[in-house]
Amino acid sequence: MGTHLATADEQDVSRSAPESPSIVFMDTKEHSTRPVPGEPGAGSDETPAETDLAEKAEFKEGGYGWVVVISVLLVNAHTWGLNSSYAVFLAYYLRSGTIVGSSALGFAFVGGLSISISLLVSPIATWCIGRFGTALTLRIGVIFEAVSFIGASFSTHLWHLVLSQGVCFGLGLGFSFTATVGVVPQWFIKRRSFANSVATCGSGFGGLTYALATNSMISNLGLAWAFRILAILAFVVNGACSLTLRDRNEAVGAIHTPFDKELFKRFEFCLFISWGFFSLLGYVIVVFSITDYAQSVGFTASQGSLAAAIFNLSQGVGRPLIGFASDRLGRINVAGIGTLIAGLAAFFLWVFAAPHFAGLIIYVLFGAFAGIIWPCVAPVGAEVVGLQLLPSALSIYWIVLVLPATFAEVIGLSLKTSGVGAYLNVQIFTGSMYTAAFVSLWLLRSWKLQQLALLGLDDKQQTDSNQVTGTAGEEASLPQKFRLGTYLRGAFVIRRV
Repeated sequence: MGTHLATADEQDVSRSAPESPSIVFMDTKEHSTRPVPGEPGAGSDETPAETDLAEKAEFKEGGYGWVVVISVLLVNAHTWGLNSSYAVFLAYYLRSGTIVGSSALGFAFVGGLSISISLLVSPIATWCIGRFGTALTLRIGVIFEAVSFIGASFSTHLWHLVLSQGVCFGLGLGFSFTATVGVVPQWFIKRRSFANSVATCGSGFGGLTYALATNSMISNLGLAWAFRILAILAFVVNGACSLTLRDRNEAVGAIHTPFDKELFKRFEFCLFISWGFFSLLGYVIVVFSITDYAQSVGFTASQGSLAAAIFNLSQGVGRPLIGFASDRLGRINVAGIGTLIAGLAAFFLWVFAAPHFAGLIIYVLFGAFAGIIWPCVAPVGAEVVGLQLLPSALSIYWIVLVLPATFAEVIGLSLKTSGVGAYLNVQIFTGSMYTAAFVSLWLLRSWKLQQLALLGLDDKQQTDSNQVTGTAGEEASLPQKFRLGTYLRGAFVIRRV
């Protein structure tokens, strides 16, 4: 097979181990060998500092990491999951007339603002992790989120919602998400992708739970107490998770830097951003519009809430399956095909089948593909820039996605007309955005195939993106010139990428 190329697992393990003969990590086993008496580093020859460092570096595959997975899953359920319930609030706002100075575009802006603020604050949250630690950063998010719901419960004007459900909730979401997004991979080697996808599915199950619960609470207890109950739940659950969540930042040598602007000079990184930009435009519209769409075609509020719940269920079940498939079929392949399916589902299922309730349920079952950006963004990013540059790349990524997160639902509601076919323009726009995202990612796949061909790697050698990008200096010497013919031919090559 030629020269052996280190896999990502081997590189991560080698980085996490200190330069001491007392610890030897075995790539094929889930334990490390301990020093024997008489050898350097054994017994009293070890200083207390060396002993502490050894204990931090030595860990079993998974182990306490599964507690971390559950903690992150619950945080996602009570941040992103709760944010998904805004579709229920939006449908209520549009029909109740209880908010002074309101408009459809204003309500849409509130929903988009919560996501955009969470992305915009990510560099500050990243700095806080390096300065104050993961747990404290998460607790800052917990406080902001609870305050946002309490504030929303007293809202009577649109600007109250902008400050509470928009800005304040976005700050809580941003600090919580940024604090937890990179923790799970630190605890796993062999099962890293699967464990990470399990943690991300919490947002789907949380959305399922709170899409149903929020509608019921508003109907039975009123809007104000629905907000207050959500505030209590979020504070208790996320606060408890901040006590159980542990990172391994010191052991793995994690570096938290804001961003690297030089990445914008790379054509493949621009394609990567383009995929996320168009995908998020489609995703935000679908998430926030499902409940209102259901009621616009004649279904009840309960049926609309059920549709939103099943949409979130499909994400909760689908994300681990997507992560499982990505490891075996190729990360860019799965992300690209999933994005294309989301576009086709919007064009055909949402337009032609969804006016019937059974058809709407079938469409929302494809929700895992609508939100495919979330389980795939980090693995695809690693294929593009390498693992070492990934934190900087994602920091830039979140900032760029502020624009689609803020204005997606505003665009969606501005395209909405009236009558049974009120959402036709919205549906066509959503399908077009997913199609544009697919084209961007498939061009990126062609670029990746060029890199693999130039380095002469076969499928067995291509075990991780670091073999191609970012760490060994090989990428800098590879041709980066855009050739349309080569890119188009690469779109039809069948290979694991």
